[in-house]
Amino acid sequence: MRIRHCYTDDSKFMTPTETEIVATLSDGVKVKRRLLRMRACNEKDAKGKLCAGHLKRWYFFGEEVRQRFGPDAEIYRCERCKTLYLPNPDEEPRSGTLCW
Repeated sequence: MRIRHCYTDDSKFMTPTETEIVATLSDGVKVKRRLLRMRACNEKDAKGKLCAGHLKRWYFFGEEVRQRFGPDAEIYRCERCKTLYLPNPDEEPRSGTLCW
C-alpha cells in the first residue's frame, strides 16, 4: 500500500513552473530556489523539454557565487544544464556533519 503525502497548507506547495529565479549570473547561469524534497532539475529548454538532471551538492563555485551567497553557501548544481539551486528555507540544512 502506498502512502500519499498531501499538504494542507497551500503556501508550501509549489508547482515546478513556479520555482522562483533568485538571480542570473554574468555568464547567463540561472540561480533558483529548490522546492521541498526536490532532487531533479525542473529547467526547460527552448523546445519546452524538461531537463530532469540530478542536483548535486557543488563545493567549487566561482568568485561571483561566493560574493553573492557567501563562502560557505549551500549550493546545488544540475549535472546536465548547470543551473544553480539554493536550498529551500523550509528544509533542514544539509551542511552539518553526519551523526549516528
